[in-house]
Amino acid sequence: MTPDLKVTIAGVEFANPIMTASGCCGYGEELAQMFPLKKLGALVTKSITQEPRLGHPPPRTAETSSGMLNAIGLANVGVDQFIVDKMPFLRSSGTRIIVNVAGSSLKEYVEVCARLNDCEGVDMVELNISCPNVDEGGMEFGSDPRLTEKVVSAARKVFSRPLIAKLSPNVTSIEKIAQAAEQGGADALSLINSLVGTAIDINTWRPRLTNNRGGLTGPAIKPVALAKVDAVFNCCRLPIIGIGGISCVEDVVEFILCGATAVEIGTALFVEPTVPVTIVDGLKKYLKRKKLSSITDLLGKVRKY
Repeated sequence: MTPDLKVTIAGVEFANPIMTASGCCGYGEELAQMFPLKKLGALVTKSITQEPRLGHPPPRTAETSSGMLNAIGLANVGVDQFIVDKMPFLRSSGTRIIVNVAGSSLKEYVEVCARLNDCEGVDMVELNISCPNVDEGGMEFGSDPRLTEKVVSAARKVFSRPLIAKLSPNVTSIEKIAQAAEQGGADALSLINSLVGTAIDINTWRPRLTNNRGGLTGPAIKPVALAKVDAVFNCCRLPIIGIGGISCVEDVVEFILCGATAVEIGTALFVEPTVPVTIVDGLKKYLKRKKLSSITDLLGKVRKY
């Protein structure tokens, strides 16, 4: 038999556990030129705010050892244009659609979520309360348990479908933030967002990003991400979507063993855009080799000493 890759999160069934990470494939059109998006479990859009944002001026990305820095600044078309111009394509893509929502105030999160609640084809919202490269909002809401619970609770009141809280590793206790999101009414958690980092050009003596610092992503952060997924899995009942340095089948299996029901792939898409398809095929082979009938047989099964 062909192993079953289907997973369910908050009552929503996904064809497989492989998703894109927010900000790494725009609104999906470019990635659709590489492979049919129906091969994904879900496409997570780039962050959507109430009004359009230009983001930070370039340079806003920089390659680092085993990773990359970015300070895009949440550049996006704004929620109204997103619904009119981007959602028709996404509705026709054949995969689940998760819209990442960002804001600089509680009111902005609420208003964007309320607009999306009336939009057909949005399966879930992922609340970006952990962005490290904007001047206000973002990580502020995801670093204080009280604010986390407050923003999740407010979004919960206006968005009737499943709500994911995206958590930051740049906190004292990610477990407390996860529990606050659960108390606020989140249906699932995604973690981790990027670590804060910087890089310097030794010829100009300037930072390699105009924002001076940005989010570190890629293979360099995978051990941190695995540890955070493991910690949250053991303190919280909500399903977890793992993020951080995933680029191959082995990475995905590690995250699922640590407690992630699904994963999001980000930086690896810039290296090889078709890597999600390769991983889906590889997961089937891995499960066959291990004589397992379902991907869920791996969930949280890490054997600790």
